[in-house]
Amino acid sequence: MAIREVVSADGTTIVYRVTGPADARPLVLLHGWSGTLRCWGRAADELAGSFRVIALDLRGHGYSDAPESGYDDPKNWAADVAAVLAAESVTADAILLGWSYGGIVLTDYLAAYGTGALAGVVYTGSQAGIGRGVPGAQPGPAMQKAIPDVFEESAGRAMRGFAAFGNANTGPGRDKGEDAQRLFGGSVATLPRVRKALFYRTVDNTETLRTLDVPVLVLHGTADPVVPVENGRYIADTVPTARTSYWEDAQHGLFIEDPSRFVGEITEFAAGLG
Repeated sequence: MAIREVVSADGTTIVYRVTGPADARPLVLLHGWSGTLRCWGRAADELAGSFRVIALDLRGHGYSDAPESGYDDPKNWAADVAAVLAAESVTADAILLGWSYGGIVLTDYLAAYGTGALAGVVYTGSQAGIGRGVPGAQPGPAMQKAIPDVFEESAGRAMRGFAAFGNANTGPGRDKGEDAQRLFGGSVATLPRVRKALFYRTVDNTETLRTLDVPVLVLHGTADPVVPVENGRYIADTVPTARTSYWEDAQHGLFIEDPSRFVGEITEFAAGLG
């Protein structure tokens, strides 16, 4: 395992972790809102058996820099991903995977840089755009319930807000308690101003989805209370090359709810890319 960093176009330092064989297909993991590169848990470890896994701390999250502004500019998010790919000399055959807000960042990258470095794209529990009135960007009931408390400076109010997510990121089961608490810890550690700033933008990436020329896999739980399954269906219906896997009664964090199935479906998708 190697922890590395790179400076993005606007001077923001992006921290990322690389695991797995150096000569394997790159799999770039983009976490969600108020997450970290550690959110992937056992699934990332298992994926590293077959892929060169590159997991980012998005700007404002984890150990990456948290600039005062710029979170409303899609070009900044796109440049962060591009900087990591360049630092790792990834020029072809990579898979870009976005979870939750990571799907927006993923699509920001596609809009700015295209698919030249990619063999495929995976959206899991995610959407491609953001903002009121943007198609395929409706927040789910758990997200609606969590706002505005999750933006609060007050620790008590912030914790109350995050409690609205419940087990959405892990699914039911006491065996996921450690995973749930790790995710909550990473969320609270994200600065309140960053949590809020990520929602201060409106981006409709529909045209980018319509013109994608690489295979796309959409994974989504039908009971996702954070990013409704309708958002995943919008991606699938818009992308010409999309295939889907809708997990019946599953929630938001499929890679924690059923790591083995998640790894299996990503591995199967990659095998079909040639």
